[in-house]
Amino acid sequence: MASQAAGNETAGSGKAGTARAFSGFERMVAWRYLRARRKEAFISVIAGFSFIGIMLGVATLIIVMAVMNGFRTELVSRILGINGHMIVQAIDQPLSDYAGLAERMSAVPGVTMALPLVEGQTLASGREGAGTGALVRGIRPDDLTKLATVSSNIRQGDMVGFAAGQGVLVGSRMAAQLGLSAGDTITLVSPEGDVTPLGVNPRVKSYPVSGIFEIGMSEYDASIIYMPLEEAQLYFNVEGIVQSIELFIQDPDAVDTLRPLIEQAAGRQIFITDWRQRNQTFFSALQVERNVMFMILTLIVLVAALNIISGLIMLVKDKSSDIAILRTMGASSSAIMRIFFMTGAAIGTAGTFAGVLLGVLVCLNIESIRQFFSWVSGTVLFDPELYFLSQLPADMNASETVSVVIMALGLSFLATIFPAWRASKLDPVQALRYE
Repeated sequence: MASQAAGNETAGSGKAGTARAFSGFERMVAWRYLRARRKEAFISVIAGFSFIGIMLGVATLIIVMAVMNGFRTELVSRILGINGHMIVQAIDQPLSDYAGLAERMSAVPGVTMALPLVEGQTLASGREGAGTGALVRGIRPDDLTKLATVSSNIRQGDMVGFAAGQGVLVGSRMAAQLGLSAGDTITLVSPEGDVTPLGVNPRVKSYPVSGIFEIGMSEYDASIIYMPLEEAQLYFNVEGIVQSIELFIQDPDAVDTLRPLIEQAAGRQIFITDWRQRNQTFFSALQVERNVMFMILTLIVLVAALNIISGLIMLVKDKSSDIAILRTMGASSSAIMRIFFMTGAAIGTAGTFAGVLLGVLVCLNIESIRQFFSWVSGTVLFDPELYFLSQLPADMNASETVSVVIMALGLSFLATIFPAWRASKLDPVQALRYE
């Protein structure tokens, strides 16, 4: 018996009840209870399943949260790469002095770009007669060159015609839907047309497609057309003014700090909205999804922790005679409780850190793993045609990983308390009688 093997150390040190907590004697007995024996094979199997369950639960949590963080980072970078972090609009009078306003706002520390824009909804049709709704954004050619999300992702054609004010840039999905390629002509129909005695006639005009861009988000690639600012002002009948000025800043989270500086630089009444307000519903949904996934996947660790409880209860029942002998030799009930606590906690701790190691390895090689499973299944997992991601993103967050580790250790330690408490309350006389 483990207790008989440890008896010499207990007797040699005097009364076990006076030994310090988590002493070498207690650790030795706990370690012996963890080692597999032939007659305790079933208990060892339960402990092994508990270890594997906690390891897989922790690894799954880390991997899923890292992938969700990666998707969020990709989405935010694409959304903020085409839309300004702060949008300035007029209140009392139109933005006719947009050039001076943009220059003054660009000089504010922390602001990287100020882009005057004209926007309007149109119906776009191509050479095959197909039509779709489109958002036309009028922007200065020099400003579009600075907007690397668009200017660096032109798949067909170039910006020469756009810079000359004689062409437009069309999203790739819209071009595919309308059957367009660089050099073709796109026809735009605006409901805000010319006023005649017979009513308002829609404005219809055709433009050559200078280039086709692909941002990587289907919503944008299927709906946005970029037009030179002066041509857009003429087309939407807003000559000399813009509807808004979009500001790009170095730190998107510093919008509240820059707001008063922007208002001061404007020198007039303006209305400012930021990217958080415009995308509040979207990012709130992402946050709720992450929280729900964390709670659901935590149940995996909880189930594994329950296996620790069942395994320890069976171990306590099997070792009842050992417990009785230890108690008669002078071991205190708290020492017995600590022994079984360390036995269960060792399973949880080993499983947790093995899960962290497995999760980190998977996150570091997740793209290779995706390609492997794509090869095995013969299908393309996370097809770029649907998700517009060239590779599966995984962005591990240190604070989230630490929270997963704390949660797993906490559940493992809590799971050991009840069986350890039952072991400490076992009556030595009753245990030896039924043995």
